[in-house]
Amino acid sequence: MTRSGLSPILRLAANLALSAASAAVVLLVLEGALRGIHYQPSVYRQPDRVANGRRTLLLDCYPTNPRRYFDIDLRDAAARDRYRGMGVARVNFMVPRTPFAVERRYNSLGFRGDEIPPKKGGTLRVAVMGDSFTEGMGVKEEDTYPRVLGRTLAADRLEVLNCGRRGYDFPALFDLLEDVLRLDPDVVVYGMVLNDPDRSQVLDTLDKSLDDWIRERRGTVLEGPLPQPGLFDLRLSAFVQDRFRRWRMGRDSTRWYRDLYGAANREGWQRTQELLREMNRRMGERGGRLLIALWPLFVDLERAYPFEDLEATITHFCLTAGIRIHPLRPAFDGHTSESLWVHPVDHHPNEVAHRLAAESLAPVVRSLASSRP
Repeated sequence: MTRSGLSPILRLAANLALSAASAAVVLLVLEGALRGIHYQPSVYRQPDRVANGRRTLLLDCYPTNPRRYFDIDLRDAAARDRYRGMGVARVNFMVPRTPFAVERRYNSLGFRGDEIPPKKGGTLRVAVMGDSFTEGMGVKEEDTYPRVLGRTLAADRLEVLNCGRRGYDFPALFDLLEDVLRLDPDVVVYGMVLNDPDRSQVLDTLDKSLDDWIRERRGTVLEGPLPQPGLFDLRLSAFVQDRFRRWRMGRDSTRWYRDLYGAANREGWQRTQELLREMNRRMGERGGRLLIALWPLFVDLERAYPFEDLEATITHFCLTAGIRIHPLRPAFDGHTSESLWVHPVDHHPNEVAHRLAAESLAPVVRSLASSRP
C-alpha cells in the first residue's frame, strides 16, 4: 500500500481516536458531577407517609425540602419523640429517606381539621369535596384552598369546610356526598381531577400498577437508608435509566388519562356523568348549588398542555347537563408547572397553587351563594 493510500486511513483513525477521547472526557466529567451531587435515581426518592393507629394524625414525608416549606424535620430527636408519643409508627424509618414532613390531623368525620360544629344561623355553609388535591397532600392545613377560600369569604358570612378525602374517585366520591350533605351545605364545590371517573375493569386493573405524576408510587419506598452505589457503579448509567423511566411514565400516564374519557372507558365515563347529574339534582332539590372546580394536572402548563381536549369534554358535558363548572387552569397562567408542585417527586398542587385556586373560586362561590332561592 502506498503512503498516499495510508494517509487518509491514518487521518481517519486519528480523528476517531480524538473523538473517542473527547467523548470519554465528557462522560467522565458528567460521571464526576453526578457523584459530586450524590445523585440518586428518583425511584429511591419517593414520598412516604406515617400515621397513628386511629388514622387521626398523618405525616406526609419527603426526601428533601427544596422550598423550605416542610416544617417538620424528623432528623430531630425531639420531633421523633413527639410523634412517637402520639402513636405514630415507623417514625425512625423515615429519617434516612424521607425526614421532611407536613402534619395532617383529622376529625371524627374523617375530614381534615377540627370537629365541625352545627351551622350557625345567618351563615351560609360551603363544603368543598374532592380527593387529595382538596385534602391537600403535602400542604399545611391552613394553606389548602378550602381554608384560603374560607378566609377570603368570611366577611360574606360564608363558612367553608374542607371535605376532601385522599384517594377518592367515583363511585366513592358520590358516596362522599352523602357524608357532606349531613353537614347541611348551601353550596358544594367538587374539586374534580382528571383521574376521578369511574373505570372499566381493564383500566382499573392497569391503574393499580400505573406510575404517574401525582399518585403515590407503589412498592418503591423501602425502610432503611438509601442504597449507596458502589465505587464502580456508574451514576451516569443510573441517570440515563431514570430519565428513560420517567419518559415512559409520562407516555403511559398520558395514554391512561386519555383512555379514561375515550372508548376504552366509555361505560365508566357514562356512569360518572350519571352520578354527577344526580349530585347536581340532589343539591338542587335542597335549594343548594353544586359547582365543579376543574383542576388541571401540573404537566406542561407553560407549553402545550396535553389534556386541553379532556377538559373540553368535561366542560361540554357540564354545560349540557346544566351543571356549573369553573376550570381552574387559567388561574395558573404565567406559572410553570414545576413552580406549583409540592415536590419534584410529587406533582400535587403546592401552597401557591392552592392560593391561586382559592382566589379564582372566591367570586364564583360568592355569586352562587347569593343566588340561592
